[in-house]
Amino acid sequence: MKLGDGFRNYGMRSLRQDATAGLIVGIVAIPLGMAFAIASGVKPEYGLFTVIVAGICVSLFGGSRFQIGGPTGAFVPVLFAIVLQYGYENLLLAGFLAGVLLLLMGLLRLGKWIAFIPRPVTVGFTAGIAVTIFAGQIGHFLGLQDLKKHEAFLPNMKELALHLGDASGYSLLTAGISLAFILLAPKLLPGMPASLAGLLAATAAASLFYPGHVATIGTAYGAIPNSLPAIHWPALSLERIVELIRPALVIALLGGIESLLSAVVADGMAGTRHDGNRELIGQGIANMAAPLFGGIPATGAIARTATNIKSGAVSRLSGVIHGIVVLLVLFLLAPYASAIPLAAMAPILMVVAWNMSERRAFARLLKTGGLEALVPAATFLLTVLTDLTTAVEAGLLLSGLIFILRMGGALTIVRRLPEPQGREGTAAEAASPDTHGGRIGAFAVEGALFFATAHRLERMLRDEADAGRDVLILDAERVPYIDATGEACLAAALEPFARRGGTVLVAGLRPQPFRVLAKPEWERLVAPGHRFARADEAYAYARSRPLRADSLRGRSGERPAARPDSAAAAGAGAAGDIEG
Repeated sequence: MKLGDGFRNYGMRSLRQDATAGLIVGIVAIPLGMAFAIASGVKPEYGLFTVIVAGICVSLFGGSRFQIGGPTGAFVPVLFAIVLQYGYENLLLAGFLAGVLLLLMGLLRLGKWIAFIPRPVTVGFTAGIAVTIFAGQIGHFLGLQDLKKHEAFLPNMKELALHLGDASGYSLLTAGISLAFILLAPKLLPGMPASLAGLLAATAAASLFYPGHVATIGTAYGAIPNSLPAIHWPALSLERIVELIRPALVIALLGGIESLLSAVVADGMAGTRHDGNRELIGQGIANMAAPLFGGIPATGAIARTATNIKSGAVSRLSGVIHGIVVLLVLFLLAPYASAIPLAAMAPILMVVAWNMSERRAFARLLKTGGLEALVPAATFLLTVLTDLTTAVEAGLLLSGLIFILRMGGALTIVRRLPEPQGREGTAAEAASPDTHGGRIGAFAVEGALFFATAHRLERMLRDEADAGRDVLILDAERVPYIDATGEACLAAALEPFARRGGTVLVAGLRPQPFRVLAKPEWERLVAPGHRFARADEAYAYARSRPLRADSLRGRSGERPAARPDSAAAAGAGAAGDIEG
C-alpha cells in the first residue's frame, strides 16, 4: 500500500467527498476525544491533541486507506490505571515507548501474528472494558463530587455506593437530556452526530436554566487552551524505561489489536485490503508523535472509521482533514468548551460502552458451554476485577490449555491393513497370524502428533513391535503436523524395532511431516525408499519382501501355534478401531 492510495484519477469531486467526510468525522471526534481523556484521568484538551496529531499521522502513514486514529474506549481503563500508578508525565513516556514497540512490530512484520489472539479472549476483555467504562461514568452522571479514585473496580463501586445519597438532581437532568438526544438524534436529526447533539442540548439547558449548578470542564479542569502546546521531549532514562516497559507493552499490544480489527472492518465496508505491517508502523509513528504534544495513546477507532467510509471518503486525505477540522475548532471555539457539563459527557461514554460491549457475541460464547465458555467468562471477570494485562495473559493461557486438551483427545489411531485393490482390512485381520503370517502391522493415524498426543502412538507402536512384527506400516496421510516431542516419541518407539531388523514403511506424508522424516538422522529408521504416496503401495511392498526367519517367533524363540483362539485373542487385543 502506497501513500498515494485512492489518488488515482483524483479530482475536485473526490476532494469534496474527502472534505465532507473529514468534516463529519472531525465533529464526531471532538466530544469523544475530550470524553475519553477525562475518563482516562487526564485533562480533556489532551484528548483533542491526540485526535489532531495521532489522527493525521495514522492517515498519512498507516496501512488502511480509511483508518481514523485517535483515543478510544479500549484504552480508558488501561490509561486510567497508569495515570493513578505512575502519573501523567509517565503516561506520556509509556505511550512513546508503546509507539516504538509498534514501529518495531511493523518493521519485523508481526502484523499477522497479533491477529492470532483467540476471539473469545478479545470478546471477553472488550466486554470487561465496556463494563469498566460504563461504571466509571456513573459518578459524573449522578453529579457526585470528590469521589476517591481507585485502580480496582470493586473499591470504586464501594465509593459510589457510599456517596449515592449525594446525587445531584441538576446533574441527573443534564445527563438525561444528553442521553435522550443521543438516542433520538439518529431519527430526528439524521444529519447531526448523535454525541454532538446530546452535548449541545445538555450544555444549552444547563447554561440557560440552571447555570452554576453542575460541574463543567472549566470548573473541574480549567479553561481549554486554543492552540497546540510546544513540543516536549520525554525525559528518557534506562531506569524509567525499565519501570514503564510493561505498561508500554500493554498499550502497544492493545493498540495493535484494536487498529488491525478496525482495518479489517474498513476492508469489509469499502472492499479494500489493508497492509497490517504498515498499519503497525503508522500506529507506532502516531503514538511516538502524540506524546510530544501532550497527547495520550491512540489506535484505530472502529466507529469513526466506519463513519468516515459511510460519509463518502475516497482517500486517506479525509483522515488528515478530520485532524485539521479538530485543530481549527480548537483555535476558534476552545473557550466555549469550558462550559460543557461533565454530566453531559457521561452518557456519551456510556453509549460507547454499550455499543462496544460485544454483548451478543459474549452471550453466544457463554451458551456454547463446556470448557470453551470459561475463556470469555474468565477474561471478562479478570478485566473487570484486576487489570487487562492479567486478563489477557490468563485468557491466552486458558485458551492454550483447552486447545491442547481438545487436540489431545482428537487423535485417532486405527489398526488397519490396506489392500492393494482398495479394500481395507479390519483390525482383527491386521492382528491375525493367518494374514501374511502376522508379520505386518499397520496403523492409520489422524491428527497432529505433538506433545499432548504423541505418547499414545509411541505406546501402540512399541506394543506392535513387541508382538514380533516384521514390518510396521504407518499411514500418515491425515497427520498435518509433527512437533519435536512427536518426532522424539516416534524415534523412541521405532529405534529398538529397527535394531532388531524390522522395517518401517511410511505412507501419505504431508509437507511438514515429510520435512521432519527427511532429516539425515531418520534414514536409519525410515529409509528414503520406504516412503510411499499411498498406504496400499506400502502394503504391496511389504507383502513382496521375504520373510525373516524369526519374524513369527515370540521373544522366547518359539513359534506360536496358529490356533483359532489365538487369532481371537489377538483380535480382542485390537478390538475397537479407535484407540482412546
